[in-house]
Amino acid sequence: MANDRVFDVLIIGSGAAGLTLALRVAEKATVGVISKATIDSGSTAWAQGGIAAVLSATDSFDSHVEDTLIAGDGLCDPDVVRYTVEKGPEAIQWLIDQGMPFDTKKDGPYHLTREGGHSHRRVIHAKDATGKALKRTLDEQVRAHPNITVLESHMAVDLIRGADNSGEGPCLGAYIYDINAAKVEVFAAKATVLATGGASRVYLYSSNPDGSTGDGIAMAWRAGCRVADLEFNQFHPTCLYHPEARTYLITEAVRGEGGQLLLPDGERFMQRFDERGELAPRDVVARAIDYEIKRLGVDCVFLDISHKKDKFIKKHFPNIRKRCKKYGIDITEEAIPVVPAAHYTCGGVVTDKSGHTDVESLYCIGESSATGLHGANRMASNSLLECIVFATSAAEDILTKLDDLPPPPALRDWDESKVTDSDEEVVVSHNWDELRRTMWNYVGIVRTDKRLARAQHRVDLLQDEIQEYYGNFRVTPDLLELRNLVTVSDLIVRSALERKESRGLHYTLDYPDMAAEAKNTVLVPE
Repeated sequence: MANDRVFDVLIIGSGAAGLTLALRVAEKATVGVISKATIDSGSTAWAQGGIAAVLSATDSFDSHVEDTLIAGDGLCDPDVVRYTVEKGPEAIQWLIDQGMPFDTKKDGPYHLTREGGHSHRRVIHAKDATGKALKRTLDEQVRAHPNITVLESHMAVDLIRGADNSGEGPCLGAYIYDINAAKVEVFAAKATVLATGGASRVYLYSSNPDGSTGDGIAMAWRAGCRVADLEFNQFHPTCLYHPEARTYLITEAVRGEGGQLLLPDGERFMQRFDERGELAPRDVVARAIDYEIKRLGVDCVFLDISHKKDKFIKKHFPNIRKRCKKYGIDITEEAIPVVPAAHYTCGGVVTDKSGHTDVESLYCIGESSATGLHGANRMASNSLLECIVFATSAAEDILTKLDDLPPPPALRDWDESKVTDSDEEVVVSHNWDELRRTMWNYVGIVRTDKRLARAQHRVDLLQDEIQEYYGNFRVTPDLLELRNLVTVSDLIVRSALERKESRGLHYTLDYPDMAAEAKNTVLVPE
């Protein structure tokens, strides 16, 4: 029984949510930040569009609330939506105070763009690489703070409940795998925060980095936390279609600034699906593109912004222009080939407005949480807003309790006395590939009960195989991610089978209509 590291607050994840919380508590607490790779990796840096907040005199809280509720298709918590929206201007000001370089107009005010589902221009941004600028800003502040210890190339294995890890009582920390040293250590803390991002890598095609493997959701579930609404997986309508591009997102702001979706023959098609056209919510646009690709038997559709002036395109979308040019596409002259890809996990670990989970001293914030903000479909640019707002509220709650919490006791050591080094690593890669293809083919944009049943059967078999492998061999990063992916895949399929209707991001041919009553899908650990 020993603790390798002890902190007041242990934060698992180094994205916008985790680093915001770290900075918010660091003046009064020692903080450990766990990052699977480098601190500047993760989904936050990949966010292009911006952060939605009411910052214009022509906009209003009521309008932002209404837009969010409409996008959420009846499943948002109105109280949580209003809380988040009203905290938006304060969150933006805090970021500005940290040095966030948002774009400004020539006459001084910040430039606001508009994205799908928004009735006003309210998305504040840093060109077309807001996430990258945000991450750089927070990284610099975190690295400079004397009370924050950043541990890169470290990966959480499981949460620890009780000194003997009995699975009962408060969360006292986590087992953390040091990737470079290839060993598992015991990290103890008064408060533990999951800020691990989403699980879009359960799908074969995703706009997310490789680390988006649902780690926090899976660990929380194993620790006894409820999860909610995991059937709502957002597929971003427009990812660059090119054999070498893999995961490059074409921001929604391109459509917000007049980009048009075209069939291969140049015909616009979105008005046939929704009167809002290209500015319809993401689920509508993604389904429309998926339908047209399958109807025509083509590989992709096209997003065209070339009718705008070259100067405008170069100013607002410099990174997209540069990346497309790398692949031989000049967006000032021609349309961009695009396809949908898994993008955002709208459900997650059930929390309240302070980030509390069902386990004492365990918090969850950001994409891995289910706060009630997004409902059945997240509206564009509400995700980074959620990260900042709920990281702040969780930090405030932690600070009110920290002095009353006792130092963590000595915790049980990690036991690997009964495992050996694997001589069958190929099993991990094969299972990883089979799992993601299964989820893409059977639990994608359009679903049926038959497809979901096939997915459940395959996921059950994979789960048994992976658990047996995990029990016999020493852990590796790939094995840990695969274990988490199969857990979250199982939760997604189970959630999808429970919903006998089409709503938001969950569209099934067997139940094409929306039920009269909107209900959350909540799964409870046995």
